[in-house]
Amino acid sequence: MKKIVIFASGSGTNAENIIKYFAATKIGSVEAVFTNNPNAKVIERVKKYEIPTEVFSKTELFESKILQKINNIKPDLIVLAGFLLKFPENIIEAYPNKIINIHPALLPKYGGKGMYGMHIHRAIVGNKERETGITIHFVNENYDEGNILFQKNVVLSGDETPEEVAEKIHELEQKYFPEVIEKLLNHNL
Repeated sequence: MKKIVIFASGSGTNAENIIKYFAATKIGSVEAVFTNNPNAKVIERVKKYEIPTEVFSKTELFESKILQKINNIKPDLIVLAGFLLKFPENIIEAYPNKIINIHPALLPKYGGKGMYGMHIHRAIVGNKERETGITIHFVNENYDEGNILFQKNVVLSGDETPEEVAEKIHELEQKYFPEVIEKLLNHNL
């Protein structure tokens, strides 16, 4: 069984969806959830699945402490699911092409530092974009610049609110993120 580690900073809906998806398969399992936010809802969400949760500071992330904890697990894949900090180079170097992120836009548009969640959806509505979507990509040393693994678009009518765009993106994330992770674990992507 393949081992997955999740990093999340917020509500944890994608993390929980991934946990539930793999609990129903024999392909992989989520071994731990790491968060930099002691108030993140993801902590409460994963308690019922009895998955170890590690809360850490930004300083601890960039020192070797978190890398050591990851190395103890020996994950096949590290999944960033709403993780907002720039990922440290020491972990990226230790796990090349084994760290993925989901971005709520079609990269390279609307990527980079500060471009996450509602910031992106407001920009898309403000720019009257006719489509948006999700991008799943490998993580490298720059925000949202790793090689793209998967994109799925959704057409916009032009009169959606940022909240309505967010709902459409959430639906895509819930459907496709676990499927792409499964394909990666099976080396089919």
